[in-house]
Amino acid sequence: MNVDEIKNGFVIDHIKAGKGMEIYRLLGLEQLDCPIAIIKNAPSRRVGKKDIIKVDATNAEIDLSVLGYIDPDVTVNVIKDGVNVKKYHPELPLEIADIIKCKNPRCITSTEQELPHVFKLTDPETRTYRCIYCESKAKNS
Repeated sequence: MNVDEIKNGFVIDHIKAGKGMEIYRLLGLEQLDCPIAIIKNAPSRRVGKKDIIKVDATNAEIDLSVLGYIDPDVTVNVIKDGVNVKKYHPELPLEIADIIKCKNPRCITSTEQELPHVFKLTDPETRTYRCIYCESKAKNS
């Protein structure tokens, strides 16, 4: 398999095998008008198999902070003019919106369809998020 290198954009590497399409949807990458490569089940010495997403977009406005919640082991490589200029592991976001849904049937988000499902990080060690409306604990990703 041969996937061309990207000139300007980013590469999301070390995604747990099978989570690549979920990340693609949650980041809204389908809305971009640029080359995107999704590689599923690529061989990895460290974990056996992994997914990779390559986005060749010069000025894409994408919030990658949610990656810390979805998969804490991912690596983001920022590419400028064909050179890797930054490599980092996203941290847990302090707040996430519309990534997970509140499961509490009494929560206002159950009756008010237009309200966003917003969760705040309450315990970074256990990766615990709670609904800002009803304080229900979110299921870990």
